[in-house]
Amino acid sequence: MGEAEKIEVRDITRIERIGAHSHIRGLGLDDVLEARAVSQGMVGQKDARRAAGVVVQMVREGKIAGRCILLAGEPSTGKTAIAVGMAQALGTETPFTSMSGSEIYSLEMSKTEALSQALRKSIGVRIKEETEIIEGEVVEIQIERPATGTGQKVGKVTLKTTEMETNYDLGNKIIECFMKEKIQAGDVITIDKASGKVNKLGRSFTRARDYDATGAQTRFVQCPEGELQKRKEVVHTVTLHEIDVINSRTHGFLALFSGDTGEIKQEVRDQINNKVLEWREEGKAEINPGVLFIDEVHMLDIECFSYLNRALESDMAPVVVMATNRGITRIRGTNYRSPHGIPIDLLDRMIIIRTVPYTEKEVKEILKIRCEEEDCIMHPDALTILTRIATDTSLRYAIQLITTANLVCRRRKATEVNTEDVKKVYSLFLDENRSSKILKEYQDDYMFSEINELEEETTGAGGGAKRRADAGDGDAQPMEH
Repeated sequence: MGEAEKIEVRDITRIERIGAHSHIRGLGLDDVLEARAVSQGMVGQKDARRAAGVVVQMVREGKIAGRCILLAGEPSTGKTAIAVGMAQALGTETPFTSMSGSEIYSLEMSKTEALSQALRKSIGVRIKEETEIIEGEVVEIQIERPATGTGQKVGKVTLKTTEMETNYDLGNKIIECFMKEKIQAGDVITIDKASGKVNKLGRSFTRARDYDATGAQTRFVQCPEGELQKRKEVVHTVTLHEIDVINSRTHGFLALFSGDTGEIKQEVRDQINNKVLEWREEGKAEINPGVLFIDEVHMLDIECFSYLNRALESDMAPVVVMATNRGITRIRGTNYRSPHGIPIDLLDRMIIIRTVPYTEKEVKEILKIRCEEEDCIMHPDALTILTRIATDTSLRYAIQLITTANLVCRRRKATEVNTEDVKKVYSLFLDENRSSKILKEYQDDYMFSEINELEEETTGAGGGAKRRADAGDGDAQPMEH
């Protein structure tokens, strides 16, 4: 008995991962695309959200494709949050691909191939096809199993609608589907004639009183009207990349699950483009351009920017949204400097949305939303201190202190995080400014300290820049105009 008492029974709960932007449900706009102050997890950035809302509306209507939008602003001003909000607002029907600028540097495939695959993942194709289905209410079902336990099962089913009733003989495959779906008299079902797939829609209202108690998941539906056999239009949504992978090799569909797609030849893509355009002409398919979001776009090099210039002018190009927190910096792969580290000719093709730093009131609101998301009850005074920490250091640092302060609070068996908990974690975990200050103070105690050399280089570079400026306009400057 003592052994049995030691067994601990734990409830198995669904694991819910809380990410940096898991609190965002949309862009927080009303019907006329005006930004609400706080809505759907979004706070502030009214102009940027309104601009993003206009882009989302145009994507929905299919009026915009092959356009480029740049989200530019200082770090921690909600650029990625706006992109996540756009993805949520577009819903599951519109393809939304998210990638980081550094993801393209892979040994498995070239940079342009990685970009090409990302662009084609962002273009959806809605393929329409008509299938014949049998839809009705099960009146009676009989399945006879062989006495020996082996051999063919034989079955009959009687289906009815409001107008007719028919008996069907069941094959072995359909019988297995019926047993798997636990079909019984009173269920309303559909059977796909081509594939033999059985779908249970729910129980008929006429059988609602068969049982005294029913589970919460039991759905009651009306008995179907009209004929048993119907023609139904089914719409499959796939991306161009998925079609590419399936057609690029034998057993290509397996590569979709393994992720080992490799490089796909341009000839294959051209053939698929022609076929999709043919389907569109015949009315079998619709092209649904989605959104490709590239974060940290300054990490792309001049080759990638040149490729994007051409790719955006293609007939089948999605809306490309980019985000960067860089100012005037060097274009990767060249010695030229340019705004945001993006060549001027590509900047010319973009519409730029600017994000501005959050006010103290907005920071407090964001922290409050994050506390709710992380199931953390925080005292108003502790929230005020956390807001001050966020304005003095950074919003990301303050958000990371929420969970740690909550753990310290639980350690002392309390339910509400107070000011002492926040102060405790603030002293335990350093922010970037305090860490840099300690490094400068104790630089001699660290290995390979190069701070003095860096200062000398900076001073030298500053002097060199001054000398170049004094040399006059005649000298060539490595700056793109």
